[in-house]
This record gives sequence, structure tokens and C-alpha cells, in this order.
Amino acid sequence: MFQAEIKITLKKTVADPQGLTVKHALESLDFKGINGIRMGKFIIVQLEAKDQAQAEAEVAAMCQKLLANPIIEEFSFEVKKI
Repeated sequence: MFQAEIKITLKKTVADPQGLTVKHALESLDFKGINGIRMGKFIIVQLEAKDQAQAEAEVAAMCQKLLANPIIEEFSFEVKKI
């Protein structure tokens, strides 16, 4: 059994209105020195695979086909045996 921790964020060239809203809200609560906030998704997937390479290939395919929008998002992941 393997566990993948997947991070999905907007590409740096894509505006992040949710991040901007959170930044303004934090500043209104008197948090100072915030230069920027980018919001994203964190997904944990547990899966069966014969080895690390197969698990990584399956997670990459999941991200490319469904979990991330390749037009506006980028992803990274780490797969660990559990």
C-alpha cells in the first residue's frame, strides 16, 4: 500500500483571487508583512500498486486526467510506502 500527498496550485502566471481575498482579510485582522498568498489544494490518496514506480505513474495520471486542470494549475506529489 502506498500513500500519495498531492499539492495542486495555480500556475504563477494565473491570477489568484481567492489568495488575494485571504491576504486582504488577514491584513484587516492586523497581520502585517504579508507579501502574497497563493491558495491551492492538498489531496491524500491511498492506493495499491506493485511498486513505487507504478504508484508514482498512477498518481501522475490521476493528476493529469482529473485532479488538476493542466491549463491553469500545476501539481507536485510525494509517494510513500505505508
